[in-house]
Amino acid sequence: MLLLAIDTSGKQGSIALARAGEKSSDSDDVELIETVPLAGGTFSAQLVPQIAELLTAQGFDKRDIGAFAVASGPGSFTGLRIGLAVVKALAEILGKPIAAVSLLEVCVFTSGAQGKVMAALDAGRSDVYVGEYEIPAKAGQFPRERILTRSEFLVQAKGWMVVTPDAALAEAAAATGLSVSTLPPISAIAVARLGWRKIQSRETVTPEQLEANYIRRTDAEVLERIGS
Repeated sequence: MLLLAIDTSGKQGSIALARAGEKSSDSDDVELIETVPLAGGTFSAQLVPQIAELLTAQGFDKRDIGAFAVASGPGSFTGLRIGLAVVKALAEILGKPIAAVSLLEVCVFTSGAQGKVMAALDAGRSDVYVGEYEIPAKAGQFPRERILTRSEFLVQAKGWMVVTPDAALAEAAAATGLSVSTLPPISAIAVARLGWRKIQSRETVTPEQLEANYIRRTDAEVLERIGS
């Protein structure tokens, strides 16, 4: 299957074209064909032309795409909206499934860590996006994703293995004695690999169901922070 993956969640983005499930039925059978970087601030102008150029350069047409994987958040509101809108439109036209991928889950998947694993991403303004996972997951157990201040994160991460691609967060966590695994920057190929696993387990959504995962603060938390 030809898999197209998109990540427009951050200051920089990328597109990955990959073959999935062609060598074996293994959920990790994803072979990268090509990845294309996207410059931040111009996703809306670049994304569709870059997808078309990538497919043409590799001798494919959009009708050859078998499924999509897309970073659904957390991250830049504008960037995520652009990426999701393009995937929605293409999947609707082609009638293909979509794997919506949390970047926090990508961190855990990429790390290969086991046990109590906490993924962390810089949310700006001294905040941290956090995802708490038990690997392997127990029946009926779901990950918890939320936003914390950096000081809250450093306190609540005690007893967890912290995984993050952010060097500053990794350094801060290590300085407090936490167990830390520093990851390479997240890219569309990492989104493709986790997306393929979701497609294999039928964890897909339709264009109508695809939504961004912003992990916002509740109104009560916002008011509490303003008042403090």
